[in-house]
Amino acid sequence: MRIRTLTTAVAAGLTLTLIGQVGPAGAEAKKPGTKSLAAVLAADGGGYDRNWSDYDILDKAVRTVLAAKPDSDVAVLADGKVKLTAFLPKDIAFRRLVRDLTGRQLSKERSVFKALTKVADVDTLEAVLLYHVVPGATITYRQAQKANGAALDTALSGADIRVSVRKGAVRLRDDDPNDRDPLVIKSSSNLNKGNRQIAHGINRVLRPQDL
Repeated sequence: MRIRTLTTAVAAGLTLTLIGQVGPAGAEAKKPGTKSLAAVLAADGGGYDRNWSDYDILDKAVRTVLAAKPDSDVAVLADGKVKLTAFLPKDIAFRRLVRDLTGRQLSKERSVFKALTKVADVDTLEAVLLYHVVPGATITYRQAQKANGAALDTALSGADIRVSVRKGAVRLRDDDPNDRDPLVIKSSSNLNKGNRQIAHGINRVLRPQDL
């Protein structure tokens, strides 16, 4: 599968304005940085801990896929020159996913990832990760708040996610109609802002199919 470039995200006539627009009266646009989201994920050392609000399990999933499939499109997360927006499930999001899939409430991040790999092979992990990436657009939280109803093409071929905004809160509607949709966590939004790759933390894992 190849990443498709998303040139615009439009909802009801609203075109999302990308980072790097011209500033006040005659000021030149500031060139965005090239720090990758992979660098952001690895910033805390890449190990498991007791903090369910960071991204250790996601970081492990990315590294697992790339170790098995070095040519995977997931590698785009390590290429800071490629413009994209990613929605990053926190560790608690994977804990909830494993609980839904297995019925088990696990108390350690390592156990959650181990259980995840028992129900999802590398190809499935890859597909799930790509479903969280919107290539070609750097979308800030503020812009997402103005995009109610937008359908965002993802890096997973043929799959999109829909933006739902209510009272300023941003939710993402996935392809599993029977489970709660992820909420974009405002306090964890705009990660890596000022760079071509931006991310927003979410409290549940996006599902590309009905589980």
